[in-house]
Amino acid sequence: MFPPVPDRALLELARTEGGPGTLALLVRDQDTRRLLLLRAVLDAAEGADRSVCTPGQKARLREDWALLVAADRAEAPAPQDPRTGSPPPPSPARERLFHPLTGPWARSCLRALDGGGPRPARDLAHFSALAAVAAARAGLPFTTRLTARDGVLTLPSLGALHTAGSGDAPVDVGYDGDRLTLRQHGAPDVTVHLESGVGAWSGALAWTPAHALPGLLPGAPPLPLDDLDPYRELPDGPRYGNAARPLTPDEAERKRWHQAWSGTAAALRSGGAHRLAETAALLRCLVPLETPSDIGTGRGSCSATRREAFGALLSSTPPDPVTFAATLVHELQHAKLAALGDLVTLHQSDPEPRYFAPWRPDPRPYDGLLQGTYSHLAMAAFYQRRALLTRRPDREWAWAQHARYHAQVGAALPALVGSPDLTPRGRRFVDEMAATYERLAEHPAPRGHTARAQAYVKAARALWRQRHAPALPRPNE
Repeated sequence: MFPPVPDRALLELARTEGGPGTLALLVRDQDTRRLLLLRAVLDAAEGADRSVCTPGQKARLREDWALLVAADRAEAPAPQDPRTGSPPPPSPARERLFHPLTGPWARSCLRALDGGGPRPARDLAHFSALAAVAAARAGLPFTTRLTARDGVLTLPSLGALHTAGSGDAPVDVGYDGDRLTLRQHGAPDVTVHLESGVGAWSGALAWTPAHALPGLLPGAPPLPLDDLDPYRELPDGPRYGNAARPLTPDEAERKRWHQAWSGTAAALRSGGAHRLAETAALLRCLVPLETPSDIGTGRGSCSATRREAFGALLSSTPPDPVTFAATLVHELQHAKLAALGDLVTLHQSDPEPRYFAPWRPDPRPYDGLLQGTYSHLAMAAFYQRRALLTRRPDREWAWAQHARYHAQVGAALPALVGSPDLTPRGRRFVDEMAATYERLAEHPAPRGHTARAQAYVKAARALWRQRHAPALPRPNE
């Protein structure tokens, strides 16, 4: 069912690159997995005990799924472009299902249906909203009853209605092929007009429209700046550490997003045309985060990706286009490697955290070391290209960044290459990473930057040994 990964694609990805066909392969596979995940939600609901999922909830889930199927059939997608291998634009229904934040919803729903979380009433109510949006986007008239959560009814890609009360409440929704009408007890009706792509406008103060940034490339669709979806929260756990909480930007904050975004395409291109291409192919939405207090001012920011939300980037407000371009490069490597890992077993190492990574104070498991080294290798290449193209003072900053990332990768590679847990394809992948690292050395940073970077890594290793010496494996010496 899942496509094989050709050696050519494997090596492209090992170089932290990826041509159109390779990126399209990752996207198609992730979309297929999303459909299978949704099928698992339906099966879990049908098989759940009535104390977990009532007969009425099961019937409503089937009705919502039927509405999605009708929306999917309402508009046939365009054929695949044979020149690029790019998948055709999805139907309105699939666009909703493939939206990154539908992944966290599906995972939450499965946990609830399997008894690992609260009862799934809220999760199933959100699916009803997804189906309604898909039908409206496809132009299908309908009437339905949805449920607001804590005083807010979110209609993904359209906006959110703030209800008269603060709790969970029913909202009757009708679409006549032209506009939505939202009706609730004790409040005036709200009429909503859909906009193309992302957003919907209304004269009612109770309505908040969804926001989007302009397409990254000319002719590209708007990119959602998703600050409304209830499933955008980062999960608890060590994977995200002290990452910031989702932010609802005000007008001034959105303006800063637009200012940084307006120069991001040029900044990406300066680090290699493939960086711009991979962002255009993989990025599906941005989720604004609060800026942590320890970030400070200047070029600092925080960001994250989520394996279950392929295509989403969570980020604090970018301070400038170059910083945001670097954030995209860094985080999209995590997305690429995670997607590749769903298709190819690269290693069979256990999850024990015992490896030194110069960018972290704590020991890392092998997979975490691979993920970090991979993204740092891309950053070293990105900043080297910028250093070779730009002028002072940007050139000196780029060389300093390149030298730091290059030195960090050099410190981590021996443990990756020396692992006996690599599979044959994982061996090819890591060896190609090492070859890419060595090619970067053909254009070294100025000596001062290199010396400072190496001193930094040496100091980080010494401090790590003091704290974690018994865990340091021999290949990392």
